[in-house]
Amino acid sequence: MRVAFLGLGIMGHAMATNLVKAGHEVTVWNRTPGKLVEGAGIAPTPAAAAQGAEVVWLCVSDTAAVEKILFGPEGIEQALTDGMIIADSSTISPSSTVKFAERVRAKGVAYVDAPMTGSKIGAANGTLIFMVGGDEATIDRLSPLFAAMGKKVFRMGETSKGQATKLAMNLQIALIFEGFAEALTLATKLGVDSKQLLSLIDATMVRSGVVDYKGPFILQRDFTPNFPLRLMHKDIRLALEAAKEARVKLPALETVEEIYEMATEDGHQDLDYAATLTLLEKWAGIQVKGEAA
Repeated sequence: MRVAFLGLGIMGHAMATNLVKAGHEVTVWNRTPGKLVEGAGIAPTPAAAAQGAEVVWLCVSDTAAVEKILFGPEGIEQALTDGMIIADSSTISPSSTVKFAERVRAKGVAYVDAPMTGSKIGAANGTLIFMVGGDEATIDRLSPLFAAMGKKVFRMGETSKGQATKLAMNLQIALIFEGFAEALTLATKLGVDSKQLLSLIDATMVRSGVVDYKGPFILQRDFTPNFPLRLMHKDIRLALEAAKEARVKLPALETVEEIYEMATEDGHQDLDYAATLTLLEKWAGIQVKGEAA
């Protein structure tokens, strides 16, 4: 398929690379010039990338970035043609997604929201899991592209339901990790060996995929961003905004958002979101000992 891929960040670069490897004709654009994808063409603007494409795939940072790429002065709106599909793998506002979809559908263009999970390792290995909102027939047309980038696709309902699901997923990840970080901090303060605690967690009902994934990085004191704190913070705020629109109260997430705000003030925004642990350590006057100690 002829694909315009817009956004070559931690996830997008690997996703575009896998599309090229699968034999698709890919043209890329990135807000910051200089990023290349071997085997893909390069466009100077989103509109130029979208010219002649069957599918325009977005993977950018936030709602404002998606809106600018779609409808800004150099946006793809001017290159839209009847029968084209826009697929958005950014994590953005569900209500904004509905508005964007309505605007492009007026030009005969289908819109699918397709945020994903799996972190940069899943993007690199082509094993992402997509949660998708949109028409079933349109999603079926995208099957070859999903197959190149991921291992599973879950249709969650009509347009915007993929975004709503992603916010619910990241809400859980943020709360699960924060519970783990607090437990690890308390246990360390009380003299419990962190590696032994992780072994116990692995053998009990409190085991989770979040702890399985983050535990080894923490023991190595490795906060290299698999998912930057600033992006998780953005998603937490999106979830709180969506909850406000829906008149839903999220008291635990409101508290965790305060932790992220303080971690950002401490300069950790570009580290992995697991770096919220360092804030707890500072307050407790300890450091979790691990393999790097």
